[in-house]
Amino acid sequence: MNPVNMPSMDSVARFKAAMESDRGALGPFMIGTDPAFVEAAGYAGYDFVLLDMEHGTTTHQTLPNLIRAANVAGVCPVVRVPRGTDIWIDQALDVGAGAVMIPQIDTAEQARAAVSAAKFSPVGTRGTCRFVRSAGFGAVPGSEYFAKAQDTAVILQAEGKKGVENLDEILDVPGIDVLFVGPYDLSSSLGLVGQIDHPAVTACIKDIIAKATAKGVKVGCFADTVEGGKKWRDLGVKFIGYACDTYIFMQAAKADVEAFSAK
Repeated sequence: MNPVNMPSMDSVARFKAAMESDRGALGPFMIGTDPAFVEAAGYAGYDFVLLDMEHGTTTHQTLPNLIRAANVAGVCPVVRVPRGTDIWIDQALDVGAGAVMIPQIDTAEQARAAVSAAKFSPVGTRGTCRFVRSAGFGAVPGSEYFAKAQDTAVILQAEGKKGVENLDEILDVPGIDVLFVGPYDLSSSLGLVGQIDHPAVTACIKDIIAKATAKGVKVGCFADTVEGGKKWRDLGVKFIGYACDTYIFMQAAKADVEAFSAK
């Protein structure tokens, strides 16, 4: 009989190692629901796939198949849950998320609640069930599962002016692996809608990186171009959420059409 393991945990280790490297970790937002795109993204060499339940169309019923596709390709499945309730965090981890991203964190209280929902006792308050997919539906012994599952990553989004104002308190919350900054949301909160390369936006992100690094928390950032991702990486960002599946496909297809049409 083949031994049953926890299907996402090896990819979590590789994902964390990528964030420790000079290169950093790169992965696309996945807003569609076709597992083939997730699997293909893994074979392309991304460090993670960001399965988006906030702005994408993924539901709790379709999420397990996307995570299975990530497991097949050996890429870390990061799940961005909808805002508002801790049950989404619990359910995403139950079906095999290697990391959870929680949007709209503005206060330390919200940060503590998010981390608590993602961790079993004694660290947090996540509900305990060893018959879920992330535990091999019970094939992994409970003691082993509950211990290893604590290594899944927690990514918090501090996207707006209020989150930035409360940054010091948020960063003091134990258990945060990555603080993710959305430059578009940040530019909007600074009254510079869409001006992600504005000096004030860049200065704010630099300040966030400095504060987070000082407290041992990595910083993530969105980039809609490879050049933009390299810019943030060179400033110290270790987690680059890159464009999205449909946009990447459209851009590649557009380039093919233009090349075919050229004389």
